[in-house]
Amino acid sequence: MANVFKRLKDSITADLHEALDQKEQKNPVAMLNQYLRESEKETEKVRKLVERQYRLKDEFTREYQQAQDMADKRRRQSEIAEKAGETDMYEFALKEKQEYEARAERLQTARRDSIEQLEALERKYEEMKHKLKDMHLKRMELMGRENTARAHHRMNRVMEDTSDKPYSRFAEIDRYIDNLEYKVNSAYYHNTFDSKMAKIEKEWETSGEVSAK
Repeated sequence: MANVFKRLKDSITADLHEALDQKEQKNPVAMLNQYLRESEKETEKVRKLVERQYRLKDEFTREYQQAQDMADKRRRQSEIAEKAGETDMYEFALKEKQEYEARAERLQTARRDSIEQLEALERKYEEMKHKLKDMHLKRMELMGRENTARAHHRMNRVMEDTSDKPYSRFAEIDRYIDNLEYKVNSAYYHNTFDSKMAKIEKEWETSGEVSAK
């Protein structure tokens, strides 16, 4: 039973993800956002490669300097051994000098190549950053246009849906208020009429009694 529920859950989750993917595919701004995220990841990878190239250049420089220093050292030692008549030591120092010189030359070439490669990578990296910045600005422009279009669409829909309704509604309110005012005025007139008649009747009765006396 647990496996059945798990398969059902996985199926529902897969359908939901597919629906979300289809929804995003229909939205060009969402697609652009996805492309920007991927471009940012690639740019970050290139940045790390550039940093690695810097380290390689520094390593080539350090190795070249060490080989050059050892070649100079063995050269001085070979000269001293030759003057001292130490043939074996002279030959060993001379051979070492030649090996270090060859290594230094190879490292110097590798160092120059690494510098050229680094400069090319830096140029490409700067171009990537500019392109990425341009894409961010383009996204902002598209988002602004999308927001404006959505706002106009909503405003037009509201204006179209309520073009006649508010005025008919206002007319109903006007009629209601007119009717209410009529009722209030009628009630006031009736009340004042009755009070005036009562006063007149009382005065009439009083004057009649006086005449009778």
